[in-house]
Amino acid sequence: MPNVVVVGAQWGDEGKGKVVDLLTQHAQVVVRFQGGNNAGHTLVVAGQKTVLHLIPSGILHPGKVCVIGNGVVVDPAVLAQEMDGLKARGLLKDDGQLLVSGNAALICPWHKQLDVRREKLRGGGAIGTTGRGIGPAYEDKVGRRALRVRDLLVPARLALKVADAVAATDPELRRLAEAGGAEHVPLDAAGVSAELSALGEKLRPHVADTGVYLGHRVQQGARILFEGAQGTLLDVDHGTYPYVTSSNCVAGNAAVGSGVGPTVLDKVMGITKAYTTRVGGGPFPTELTGELGDLLRKAGDEYGATTGRPRRCGWLDGVVLRYAARVNGLWGLALTKLDILSGLKTLQICTAYELDGQRVTELPQDAEDLARVTPVYETLPGWDEPLAGARTLEDLPPHARRYVRRVEEVAGVPVVCVSVGADRGETILLQNPFRT
Repeated sequence: MPNVVVVGAQWGDEGKGKVVDLLTQHAQVVVRFQGGNNAGHTLVVAGQKTVLHLIPSGILHPGKVCVIGNGVVVDPAVLAQEMDGLKARGLLKDDGQLLVSGNAALICPWHKQLDVRREKLRGGGAIGTTGRGIGPAYEDKVGRRALRVRDLLVPARLALKVADAVAATDPELRRLAEAGGAEHVPLDAAGVSAELSALGEKLRPHVADTGVYLGHRVQQGARILFEGAQGTLLDVDHGTYPYVTSSNCVAGNAAVGSGVGPTVLDKVMGITKAYTTRVGGGPFPTELTGELGDLLRKAGDEYGATTGRPRRCGWLDGVVLRYAARVNGLWGLALTKLDILSGLKTLQICTAYELDGQRVTELPQDAEDLARVTPVYETLPGWDEPLAGARTLEDLPPHARRYVRRVEEVAGVPVVCVSVGADRGETILLQNPFRT
């Protein structure tokens, strides 16, 4: 049976949660393989909105197993709160419904303080982090000093590691506080250890060797859906560095962040909005800073699900899509928020850039160069009709169908799914990736 990876093909916020929720009906297991609670995946089912930050977006489907893989950085307090919210709604009924890798690195209180204080001192050069401690947690992971989920289950070991970490980070926290004109209050290692240990007891029934579990499910022929967070252009290696997140968001990391071999991954679906957005700093060639950008933001409710920050909005960038198609090996594209473009008389798609008098069709690797490009646009006619009732491609107005086909041509990847509204049912699935 095919296994499918879902990744963002822009700067995140593309609608991955909705697509994962839609595809979960065809899968048995859903795996989140990277990122942390800086992600915000929004699902709308029968008019009810759910925002998930750590738990995979397949959790709304009964009988499915959701896995938080080793590549995720886990804030145990956030995870416990998210679990409580789902249990209160009857959506998390038994322990086996959610598994958490014991090897996943933890986000601890000192990580969040480091994140916030460092970002504040960057001033005008701020990267735009969420302040959730993601970067510092990944730093500790690659520095081989991270606490991991399994440490929560051994109180004596946890206390020693927390004490060491607090002692090691306190000098930098003090320096950052003083540099920012704030009072430094040292963390209470014993108190932090007690809080983490209590959270560990709450998570204990869900902690597992998820690599072994997934290996068994692969042998059984289960259909597995791998859910990425953020987007290709936020990947720490392949994104608009340094304005990126601290993990690999591309499809290749689905294997590393889950504990399966790369031959297990069969198809990759990229998610793109019908226009482009990004949050935080960094180059954005097609950004619309005037009235039209405000219109897209309002119509598309473009505010971060995690931070509430307004998203920067612009026309669809075909150069970015072609780049995402290449580095992810995209099998198909899901085009989301097509309905938001209804009512615009004309639409534009960026097909290339101008840089230093030369036409450029590939994404510049230097963020400074990308900030200097001028988009080369192609103009297409818009449409007035609302799209929410469309359930086949033929239901779309002719100009909307033309827009979809042009996106395919510019990206070099077929559009296999079109979202025409926020609700799960407001979707046109043209090709099911789980069908061979």
